[in-house]
Amino acid sequence: MALPTAPKANILDPGVLHDIAEGNLRMTSEQAQCLYNEMSLPELGRWADKRCRALHGDSIRTYIVDRNINYTNICTAKCTFCAFRRDGHEDDAYTLEYDALLHKVQGIVDIGGTQILMQGGMNPDLPLAWYIDLLNLLRDKFPQVHIHAFSPPEVIEFVNFFDTPGSTLEDQVRWVLTKLQEAGLQSIPGGGGEIFAPAVREKIGLGKCNAEVWLTVMRVAHELGMNTSATMMFGHIEGVADRIHHMDLVRSWQDRSIEDFGLHGGGRYKAFISWPFQPDNSPLGRVKEWDASGTEPFPGDIVAKLDGSGTKAEHPEFGRRIRLAGSSTYLRTQAISRLFLDNIYSIGSSWVTMGPAIGQTALYYGANDLGSVMLEENVVSAAGTTWCLNEAKLCRMIRGAGFTPAKRDNCYDLLEVHDGENAPDKMITDWSAQDKDRLISHTTDCTTVSLTVNQ
Repeated sequence: MALPTAPKANILDPGVLHDIAEGNLRMTSEQAQCLYNEMSLPELGRWADKRCRALHGDSIRTYIVDRNINYTNICTAKCTFCAFRRDGHEDDAYTLEYDALLHKVQGIVDIGGTQILMQGGMNPDLPLAWYIDLLNLLRDKFPQVHIHAFSPPEVIEFVNFFDTPGSTLEDQVRWVLTKLQEAGLQSIPGGGGEIFAPAVREKIGLGKCNAEVWLTVMRVAHELGMNTSATMMFGHIEGVADRIHHMDLVRSWQDRSIEDFGLHGGGRYKAFISWPFQPDNSPLGRVKEWDASGTEPFPGDIVAKLDGSGTKAEHPEFGRRIRLAGSSTYLRTQAISRLFLDNIYSIGSSWVTMGPAIGQTALYYGANDLGSVMLEENVVSAAGTTWCLNEAKLCRMIRGAGFTPAKRDNCYDLLEVHDGENAPDKMITDWSAQDKDRLISHTTDCTTVSLTVNQ
């Protein structure tokens, strides 16, 4: 059952915020917008941290050892923020062969990994059998590895590419996900969330499914017992109200999943992760940046509405100016997500885009999880971000923030609490040597890039 709200309460009142932090009261969208605009960043962080501690305690913060595998960069969508996608004719367009993919999974197993996060472009040349055979191979060779794969836009393209049976979208999605689940798919990542507001999504996500469809895929996954995550990419053409509208949709659909499936073995959103847009090498990154020193309001804020009803016609410069998000905007947005998303257990820090220092600081702004060691990452790094940390460094970051690091699984159950002298970070005697290691590898470095389809 959803928490009660107090729409007329002053959200800046410490008593009201105490009730929210303790999980006794739900914040409204209007209150979230007020809090974002009017509360100082340090104070906002304190309340987000208080909420995080109410859920996760004062001592343990987590991470996972997994590998982000991008099996193809060929994609029919033309998202303006993406520097990773290719049409298929370019020299660096690729689809990895099974042997290359199995080799990548072996690499994460060798360092104690428990999961792969597998996503790719929406490649029309790959039949359903390619995915089914791949999942069967992975499950048979690596039964101990959790397969977290195929974001909602990929699933929707499966529906479109494979002439999927079913009289409704839900039926078609259910058919596809059931096939994938039977072959070994265990959970679905929240890729492709971007911003849900139609005015924004239609500008930056050409060829990508809309919010209703994205959320429907996740609901069907929950019905089938699969957990998922939700994401948000901000700091481009959207307004602050668009971010809150995005969170509100995630929260309301989570309510529905919990109510409809929670008592019957259903899944849910286990985590929410937000990160700022990375502009380098992307078409959207070439859009002129808004001059924050002027008196004119940002066009995205003029268009943005808390109910998502804004239209591009409301400002002639909408979509023609971007407002990049720096560290303070990132921390403010993350803190709001922790306080607003009262029905989502984990909030992830995005050190991959923000760097280790802000990633660590995010642990005081509502984040309870540092995500993955990221043995490999190709999408964000294609836009110029190449931060990389191994397990020892992640543990050191968590411990340096005053917490005890713990390795977790996809369900956020603890696998190993590093409170002894054999912890990964405590085994390091020369940290300067660690700084020489580069753990992020790029798929385009691989030699096996041709397409092989097993019938």
